[in-house]
Amino acid sequence: MPWYLGNGRVNVESFLGVGIGILALWSLVWSAMALWHSARRGHNIWFIVFLLVHTLGILEFIYLMFVAKIFTTPANHLMRRKK
Repeated sequence: MPWYLGNGRVNVESFLGVGIGILALWSLVWSAMALWHSARRGHNIWFIVFLLVHTLGILEFIYLMFVAKIFTTPANHLMRRKK
């Protein structure tokens, strides 16, 4: 009987597997976005760093927020392009 039906035992290995899967998916999404944006913008150094250093998406998120600035509002993005 599964643990959620009341047998009192919890299979820690299944939770660990799910957690690793979630972290892997999280890292894959941020890494893919950062690699794509750094390649499109010609940021070769950032591209190489993202290929060599895996930080569970933390470094990639910092790049996307503060260097590439892809999370700005559309109005700010359009104003920046017109200059």
